[in-house]
Amino acid sequence: MSVYNIVFSPTGGTKKVSDIFISSFGSGSTFIDLCDRSIDFSSFLFEPEDVCVAAVPSYGGRVPAAALSRLGQMKGNGAMAVLFAVYGNRAYEDTLAELQEQMEKAGFSCIAAAAAIAEHSIMRKFAAGRPDEKDAQEIAAFAAAVYNKIKAKDLSAHLNLPGSRPYREFGGVPMKPRAGKSCVECGLCAKKCPVGAIDADHPSMTDAETCISCMRCLAVCPHKARSVNKALLAAGSMKMKKACSDYKKNEMFF
Repeated sequence: MSVYNIVFSPTGGTKKVSDIFISSFGSGSTFIDLCDRSIDFSSFLFEPEDVCVAAVPSYGGRVPAAALSRLGQMKGNGAMAVLFAVYGNRAYEDTLAELQEQMEKAGFSCIAAAAAIAEHSIMRKFAAGRPDEKDAQEIAAFAAAVYNKIKAKDLSAHLNLPGSRPYREFGGVPMKPRAGKSCVECGLCAKKCPVGAIDADHPSMTDAETCISCMRCLAVCPHKARSVNKALLAAGSMKMKKACSDYKKNEMFF
């Protein structure tokens, strides 16, 4: 049995969750970075005995389009898939259902899933510090349960996950990161952008239409030269305050 950690995590929160699961699962793993647009994802061919952890953030209750496309290029061949939708304390809505549909289309057998909380990637005060110690314990227990499920070969039941049809519409986020005066055009943001929204020759330039507001460029910039509009950020925080302020619990599905 080979274990694969397949993750779309622009700012690291989703990977924190999947890494806790992987380390608790008790087996070495191969990391596949869905943010790396240079990878030929159609080259990944799995076997029925493989375990593939597919972890994505929830953007407006949906799977990020880039992650969805890249997962769809893979060849599951019946490999067992454990799904994670990671969200910043608002709601994950149709993310798990959409992820399951794409994974099954790609030939994976979805055997378990979880909706987990991580610090919001834009408004960092929401779910700050999560996943925390309690989250880690819950994810570790989930990993043990999945391991026992596989060991017992209890894999026949179809996984029923919450979500509506058609999926909710997501029109994107208006907050697009921009480079400030401290930008030295080192190009790291352009290299790391999951969708190629930043001009490699002029990294201070961002294509707002292509940008998915994932905030990866903010996370990787060594000079902290990129930011979003403070007025928009404040307005967004006020709008999200009611939905994001309470303590959300992780949800596990088998």
